[in-house]
Amino acid sequence: MSLFVALVAVLAADPHPFTVHDMLAMQRVSDPAVSPDGKRVAFTVRDTDLEANKGRTDVWITDIDGNDLKRLTDDPANDSSARWSGDGSILFLSTRSGSSQVWRVQASGGAAEQVTKLPLDVEGFVPFDGGKRLVLVLDVYTDLKRETVIAETAARDEAASKSKVKAKIYESLPFRHWDTWADKKRCHVFTYDVASGTTVDLMQGIDADAPTKPFGGTEEIAVSPDGSVVVFACQLATRDMMWTTNIDLYAVPTDGSAAPRLLTVANKALDNQPRFSPDGKQLAYLAMARPGYEADRTRVVLMDWTTKTSRVLTEGWDRSATEIAWSKDQKTLYTTADNLGQKSLFAIDASSGTVKTIVKDGSFGNVAEADGRLVFTFNTLRAPDELYSCGFDGVGFRATTKFNVERLDRTKMGDYEQFTFKGAKDDTVYGYLVKPIDFDPAKKYPVAFLIHGGPQGSFGNHFHYRWNPQVHAAAGFAAIMIDFHASTGYGQAFVDAVNHDWGGAPYQDLMLGLDHALKTYTFLDGSNVAALGASYGGYMVNWISGNTDRFKCLVNHDGNIDERMAYFDTEELWFPEWEHGGTPWDSPESYAKHNPIDLVKNWKTPMLVIHGGLDYRVVDTQGMSTFTALQRKGIPSKFLYFPDENHWVLKPQNSILWHETVLEWTSRWTKTAASSEKVGGTPGR
Repeated sequence: MSLFVALVAVLAADPHPFTVHDMLAMQRVSDPAVSPDGKRVAFTVRDTDLEANKGRTDVWITDIDGNDLKRLTDDPANDSSARWSGDGSILFLSTRSGSSQVWRVQASGGAAEQVTKLPLDVEGFVPFDGGKRLVLVLDVYTDLKRETVIAETAARDEAASKSKVKAKIYESLPFRHWDTWADKKRCHVFTYDVASGTTVDLMQGIDADAPTKPFGGTEEIAVSPDGSVVVFACQLATRDMMWTTNIDLYAVPTDGSAAPRLLTVANKALDNQPRFSPDGKQLAYLAMARPGYEADRTRVVLMDWTTKTSRVLTEGWDRSATEIAWSKDQKTLYTTADNLGQKSLFAIDASSGTVKTIVKDGSFGNVAEADGRLVFTFNTLRAPDELYSCGFDGVGFRATTKFNVERLDRTKMGDYEQFTFKGAKDDTVYGYLVKPIDFDPAKKYPVAFLIHGGPQGSFGNHFHYRWNPQVHAAAGFAAIMIDFHASTGYGQAFVDAVNHDWGGAPYQDLMLGLDHALKTYTFLDGSNVAALGASYGGYMVNWISGNTDRFKCLVNHDGNIDERMAYFDTEELWFPEWEHGGTPWDSPESYAKHNPIDLVKNWKTPMLVIHGGLDYRVVDTQGMSTFTALQRKGIPSKFLYFPDENHWVLKPQNSILWHETVLEWTSRWTKTAASSEKVGGTPGR
């Protein structure tokens, strides 16, 4: 009998243990856009289509108070990225025509009409001039003339698709990035006149991507309030682009009458996310100070638009801002930042730089000012993102949408609490405990010890779709997560502590944190602990395997076994060069300092190895090498390989297999009540 069939009867009654199926059944709320009058918000909702093995998105709208909620699009294609036009209608991206184009729908509902009809996919857009003009993001070849670049790019793409030769030739880096091989095209910023359908490449001939790849979006583009200038972020494709982090801001007239002008020439580190003040007199943006370091502190900077002089607004604030939103009166900038195991909501005085915490607990994002309130997305360890709002002082905090309330009510989740302990360097280190469902303090529970990636990241008060501790809690485990040295939200010195010390302070924190949890929470079974991690967490699992045999089993997802070869395998070379103090030939001792491959002789613990074939950040041969070493040493091991996944597992059916395999493995070796009857399950519907 299959696991799925066996579980149907078990989970027929509600409430039931939270499973991967419940996680996939959650509707994912994102990308809110507040109407010009501040009374309504349009946003995207993603549903998971298991049969199609992908997500499906639609545009919704609601009043700020949550009334008059309605779905604006209901096409089988993906509809997303809702933006308000000057006439009150809503523009959005849709694939319903067979390619990604801009469409329009009335806020009251009705049939949508196609706005752009280009032979290339529209990757993103920003409306301006009351919606009469658009900034478009298109992938084009940079050696073509401005007048014919779109048509000739489409013609080249068609010819390439018909060619019998699929070979690629490269003369410079990068030849591949994240999960995609380079094709000599670049993301360029265009303007588009809605009435005439004419386009202008504002970056004609420039060998650069704007927005930046692989994760940049329209948050990296700003149009001046008068519609005369576009500011965008990009990194020029110079020979050293893969070992530098120098992303700059450029300004260009929206009519393309002049070439883009570099605004941030003095800073050789990152400058990004430009935001014009409502009156257009100031440009706010995020900036780092140390070239080559992608985990440096991001400060909020203000540029006087007339003089083009800049001043750092938040130099005295030891947090990294992740976004910027201006208040309507221009006196305040709103932002979010990792903060002591939360992602808190903050207000920054635009004159003095004084920072005030509006709401601390939970994970906030996409903040914007509405009609007398702030609107944002909000999630916790027990609930995914919904739209919320509160007063400017945090008072009146309430949900605007409640898409997942009934789904959550039909599941059992574990309670959670935060704790602290003395870690490496005698610093205070934070962690989280998520209790098993149906918790009984008189029982002993196995432990799922989750190790975050990065290493500059955080396992905080956040609902995660790939590493959700509630899935382990529902399977009978207590989940422990430690924000070791390197973690974000505890000050920049805490982040910097991992530099040249990958297996030092972080490893000490993890062991000390586990010891503290076992001593503090007597219901934890210290003889039955499984350690699991991905990316840097996967590296740490390999490092743990060579340094201790205290764990019953290990799970390593996309982790390095050999830091030396990992340098030559990966694509963003600035990362290992900063973390290890140079190249392997210039700083060999740093790459050897905490290298898991040198301790394979000590490995004893059973390990599940997982890797994606499209992972060009931590290349799949690292996982293959790990599994080979385990097998050669006769250590119980398993290799789960996803040829169609990158550094993450994104396809729903693959996610189900991932969770089933991981939970079967950890349950098998801990030999606990977390048996196979709690591994899978059906959605709470």
